[in-house]
Amino acid sequence: MAADSTMSNGREAASLNGEPALKRSRDSVDSLRIPREPQNKATVVLGAQWGDEGKGKVVDLLAMDADIVCRCQGGNNAGHTVVVDSVEYDFHLLPSGVLNKKATSFIGNGVVIHLPGLFEEAEKNSQKGNGLQGWEERLKISDRAHIVFNFHQAVDGIQEQLRQQQAGKNLGTTKKGIGPAYSSKAARNGLRVCDLVSDFSVFEEKFRVLAGHFQTTYPNLNIDIDAELEQLKGYAERLRPLVTDGVYFMHKALNGPSKKILVEGANAALLDIDFGTYPFVTSSNCTVGGVCTGLGVPPSHVGRVYGVVKAYTTRVGVGAFPTEQDNDTGDLLQSRGREFGVTTGRRRRCGWLDLVLVRYAHMVNGFSAIALTKLDILDTLPEIKIGIAYTVDGKPLPSFPANMDVLTKVQVTYETFPGWCCSTEAVRTFDELPSQAQAYIRFIENFLQVPVKWVGVGKSRESMIKLF
Repeated sequence: MAADSTMSNGREAASLNGEPALKRSRDSVDSLRIPREPQNKATVVLGAQWGDEGKGKVVDLLAMDADIVCRCQGGNNAGHTVVVDSVEYDFHLLPSGVLNKKATSFIGNGVVIHLPGLFEEAEKNSQKGNGLQGWEERLKISDRAHIVFNFHQAVDGIQEQLRQQQAGKNLGTTKKGIGPAYSSKAARNGLRVCDLVSDFSVFEEKFRVLAGHFQTTYPNLNIDIDAELEQLKGYAERLRPLVTDGVYFMHKALNGPSKKILVEGANAALLDIDFGTYPFVTSSNCTVGGVCTGLGVPPSHVGRVYGVVKAYTTRVGVGAFPTEQDNDTGDLLQSRGREFGVTTGRRRRCGWLDLVLVRYAHMVNGFSAIALTKLDILDTLPEIKIGIAYTVDGKPLPSFPANMDVLTKVQVTYETFPGWCCSTEAVRTFDELPSQAQAYIRFIENFLQVPVKWVGVGKSRESMIKLF
């Protein structure tokens, strides 16, 4: 029978953990009832559209003086490009903050990790420059994070083929195994990092069961189980020093000495599994709630939430896109913006900025401020439009529709602005921007009722103009 802390024969019994129960004075109990502000809060950077907004650049800017930089969801389906000292680094699983040699990078439990992808990414970026030197010494990985196996990636490809054959259209996934890995997690037969770094014979048994499950479901699936197990055994040794109890790690960081904690969102609001343009979404919560569930962070410890908004709109793959410009304007945005996916290399579809969509993202995330990126891509346009309302069959839509059949039918009401027709790439203050560009930014702020904190006019760190 478990001991409790009641008095027995005049003596104080042991508490549940075997330690003497502490007597609390009335004053100490009363002090617990006084609401206290959390010691440290996490600053969060999230995409406010369909991804590819330039989150990596904003994170890189904030990560320069951060103590901890975290990833909380997604996998190597994300892609962030960061340029430092003229070297272009591409990140998919590693937090962009890994470039800060004074910061600890943390991959949380909400992330699904493809181990070959993780180590290949580190090696490729290490060859580009010295930014990743010593990365293994400053990376921590949650023991509760789920693992993406090679067969998850193979299944992702098979599922896309089946969708194409059965419905004539696919979801446009990255085929990185993210959806199947999250499916294993939800089906409760997935395997986690803690399984891999524990007793390998037990892990092997569970792995064979999981692989067998997928082979039964997909008879054409070829899995070399023994070869993958051998590969995983090697990764287990490399991984072991990096693994930590993520809940305790974050608790200590949030409640210990003053620290700057940064959370790097992957994907974006309109790709969120719950709030995105379902089913053309990713398999995780990439809105602010994913920070709490993907890191083990209490909501009271979430501080400022910065939404990253591209000065126009892009989308990779299929799905409704109300402000898409399938014309010369779209081609110009695509070529000037070099709009190709970092992860897949796919050509991004381009269109005007859609503030109905961004306002919806703000409703879900509660942005403290906006980072407006790639304003310079609009430099050559004589006329620029912003989507401000939707109608269907002549009737205004009061909110962003959940039903994608409705979203494909919307007519967009636009506000038209004169272009500035000059380069903004060398501009480093808001006042130096052309008046037309300033008006464009002020309109966005007034429409969303959210201030714009940064404006991006190029690829480098220096090209992010800070407004306040």
